[in-house]
Amino acid sequence: MSFTYPAFLFALSAIAIPVIIHLFNFRKFKTVYFSNVRFLKEVKQETQAKSKLKHLLVLAARILFISFLVLAFAQPFIPVENSKVIPGDKAISIFIDNSFSMDAVNKSGPLLEDAKRRAMEIVAAYKPSDRFQLLTNDFEGRHQRLVNKEEFTEWLDEVKISPATRSLSEITSRAFDVLQQSGSKSKTAFILSDFQKSVSNLDQLKNDTSITVDLLPLSAAGKSNVYIDTCWFETPVRQFNQVEKLHVRIKNVSEKELENNSIKLFINNIQKTPASFNAEKNGETEVVLSFASREAGVQNCRIELNDYPVTFDDKFYFSFEVAKTIPVLCINAAGTIPESPYLDKLFGADSLFVQKNVSDNQLDYSTLSANSLIVLNELKTISSGLSQELKRFMDNGGSVLVFPATDADLAGYKEFSLLARANYFERYDTAGTKVDKINLDHDIYKDVFEKKTFSATNLDLPKVSSHYALSKTTRSAEEYLLKLQNGDVFLAKYPVGKGKLYLCSGGLGSNFSNFAKHAIFVPTLYKIAMYSLQSSPLFYTIGNDESIETDKALSGENVYHIKSTTGTFDIIPEHKVIDSRTEIMTHGQVTDAGNYNLYADKDLITGISFNFNRTESDLNCFTEDELKDQINKNNLFNFNVLNVSEQSLTHSLAELDQGKKLWKLCLILALLFLAVEVLLLRFMKG
Repeated sequence: MSFTYPAFLFALSAIAIPVIIHLFNFRKFKTVYFSNVRFLKEVKQETQAKSKLKHLLVLAARILFISFLVLAFAQPFIPVENSKVIPGDKAISIFIDNSFSMDAVNKSGPLLEDAKRRAMEIVAAYKPSDRFQLLTNDFEGRHQRLVNKEEFTEWLDEVKISPATRSLSEITSRAFDVLQQSGSKSKTAFILSDFQKSVSNLDQLKNDTSITVDLLPLSAAGKSNVYIDTCWFETPVRQFNQVEKLHVRIKNVSEKELENNSIKLFINNIQKTPASFNAEKNGETEVVLSFASREAGVQNCRIELNDYPVTFDDKFYFSFEVAKTIPVLCINAAGTIPESPYLDKLFGADSLFVQKNVSDNQLDYSTLSANSLIVLNELKTISSGLSQELKRFMDNGGSVLVFPATDADLAGYKEFSLLARANYFERYDTAGTKVDKINLDHDIYKDVFEKKTFSATNLDLPKVSSHYALSKTTRSAEEYLLKLQNGDVFLAKYPVGKGKLYLCSGGLGSNFSNFAKHAIFVPTLYKIAMYSLQSSPLFYTIGNDESIETDKALSGENVYHIKSTTGTFDIIPEHKVIDSRTEIMTHGQVTDAGNYNLYADKDLITGISFNFNRTESDLNCFTEDELKDQINKNNLFNFNVLNVSEQSLTHSLAELDQGKKLWKLCLILALLFLAVEVLLLRFMKG
């Protein structure tokens, strides 16, 4: 047993008062005359015995009255699980999980409503002077302070389901910050949630032993869900009038196997090829949807399936753009006529490409960013200025293809290659050889050949008369496309920023090789040009605060707009310019999943799509026993798991917070012994 105010125990010294009165009885004796003294001795003995018993009983009643009265003021209690009661006002943080998973139901209705009711029971267990913090997944700024019961209740009524998702470590960190600043000695955090395993990272908690954390798990009646997890295309570039293969990953979080469930694809609100899927219980599957883009421009899409009762993840939105044309810039050595007959025939004859030729001594650097692919056609040298501009161009997503000249200035080329962190031309090799290896696993050649297994001796590959040998360093992220018999790389690819660099070890002239006249030349350069298109993300996730990049700059006082395709949503987002690209931030202003368009004033830039976070789709949650195991495993000694029953939490929480109070019992006993004393003095003779 412990005491809330042990200082009052010093008042037990008042017990000495009735003891002194008992030892030194100051009553005056008076003489009583008897007419007959025959029984005097017997009466005298009987009266003394009764008087002594009465005095002892009165003394005991007085001592017990004073003792229990003092104990009532000291407020004794029996601690619960060795907890320590701290006097004074308390600071309490209550987290209400309002994520999508809390839309599931139990016997009391939706889990969110059950959590709000439990929160009111928690508040009722505390004094009016105690202060409270309301915390939700939205992490609102106003919830970063402690308020009284009335204001807490008003805010609690406003809590609704939200697309935001927070991990348990983020939640406790947010609550601990407020509680530590409260100045209160008694600090408690309550977390009311279904404790999904996907977000309940108890192993990553930064513990604070000065704060008691009580976990209240709420369990739904059913935990089955089927949802679209993500989607992606088989190839990185969308082509007009070409068959595209869209991969869709579907997860089945249930104990029931699914067969022939329908899935639908909509492009610009027009339904494409329907399909069906099967999924094992607690498993996942991939569905491939094939379609052809029959029009250029922005394509706003969505995938749908039917599932109940969790429906927020039954639709998945994405968008992409089919390019009308691909701008290609060929930079040629000054005085070269014709500039590039092979490149002109390839890019100039195809309406998909818009080719432009320019001499290296007449190049306007400001026009580089308007292209997708830049070809350096047998330049004698690459100036430092051009190297810097090409590096910036690739960092922003562009592609550069290099064909060196016969009398190339290797120092200039080396400076450019080192700037791009690529291998460089070391020496000029005049030994005749041929291409004997093709990287068939690379996207460039993935669908060029029908058979991936063939012998180089049975295939007519380009013959090479001379070439530049590339350096070999392990630090470069080189990926070969074509390789020579002697082991040298003939055509290599390097990632540079968000773009790509392609280095060919020879020029397009016949003095180097017959590559430009070979059949493999067309698909190689065609694919390089196709993959030079900058592909934007298919979708963004609400709550992740991802930035949207664009190379379309604003003019004058124009502003960016993000508008929903339904016309019901329009915001002006924040943006900042970095080099020649612009980053656009939504800062949580987009809260509904769907297709949107990005505008520069009234000009459409691109389509963007937002989806809800799929971490809430996995309804596997920790049970009470599993939570206790996690607490013990991670040594979270100040964490407790409360048993949420159908009864009110108010009484049990009061005992948990302040122990089993005994002051009322002490007060009752004090009054009882006071009454005993009165009765003894009034009715007991002696």
